[in-house]
Amino acid sequence: MPLLTGILYACLFAYGSGWYLGKWNGNFSLLLFILTLVTFGYWLAERFVFLPRRQADANRLANQDASRRSELQRLGIQQVDGNVEEARQKILAQPWWLDWTAGLFPVIVLVFLLRSFLFEPFKIPSGSMIPTLEIGDLILVNKFHYGVRLPVINKKIIDNHPVQRGDVMVFRYPVDPSIDFIKRVVGVPGDEIAYINQKLTVNGQPVPVKALDDYYDEDRRSYSKQFEEALPSGGGALRHRLLVDPTLPSSYGMRARNFPGAENCRYTAEGVTCKVPAGHYFMMGDNRDNSEDSRFWGFVPDENIVGRAFFVWMNFGSLKRIGSFQ
Repeated sequence: MPLLTGILYACLFAYGSGWYLGKWNGNFSLLLFILTLVTFGYWLAERFVFLPRRQADANRLANQDASRRSELQRLGIQQVDGNVEEARQKILAQPWWLDWTAGLFPVIVLVFLLRSFLFEPFKIPSGSMIPTLEIGDLILVNKFHYGVRLPVINKKIIDNHPVQRGDVMVFRYPVDPSIDFIKRVVGVPGDEIAYINQKLTVNGQPVPVKALDDYYDEDRRSYSKQFEEALPSGGGALRHRLLVDPTLPSSYGMRARNFPGAENCRYTAEGVTCKVPAGHYFMMGDNRDNSEDSRFWGFVPDENIVGRAFFVWMNFGSLKRIGSFQ
């Protein structure tokens, strides 16, 4: 068993190293699920096999010591050196390979359940959601807001709140589901979404925008045009900030591509118009001219949803970033 445990940890180290070095994309949900199963197997083995064996060996040693002392006393020897209790404790102690497997099972299963069904932490890696979310923000994602999903396979088993326009959603990138993306929902099933001349239209109605003070990017030490957008959502309007660069072409970077549902989209020199199919969503970044989103790679299917982002719990470069967001 020590050899098997060593091999398992070597495989884990190799997988993690390759993931960290960018040799392959890791799947943390699957890894955590496997670790839960493996440590559970060790925990069962410890509970029903290894611990009873150690207890039997410790009791055998104690019984042998008691028999020896009894025989010596019968021979008239009252003073007997040695204390067997220290040896018993060493026999009962878990070996390292059980400490690092069965001993970790309660912690791993707790993390697995919390991460799979309640809240999952994410780190914002890019600037596509500036000014709402900045690079380095550590956020929490509500995993049950849209319904309860089975871990790893992401199959919904219980419905909850419907997806609303304006929600900031984490989802599996349709082009490569091993990668998680975060964008804002601007279109739900049945909506006609148009982004023409850098202006958003939902079902033929232009989304109101209001100019705000320019946004200052501390990393680039530059200013960007900032607006407040009132996106129709849940019978009202969800107001959030966005960045738009009026100097760029209307259809900057956009072109017709081959993705599922591409026949629902029309691309022109002014922009793109799409009809959102059933069971899918149209996503856009708040940093409109610096976001690869549904304008470029299409719709997000419901089965790709991870959860609703709602809180920045830490940004080590700026503690004032901590708090909820729209």
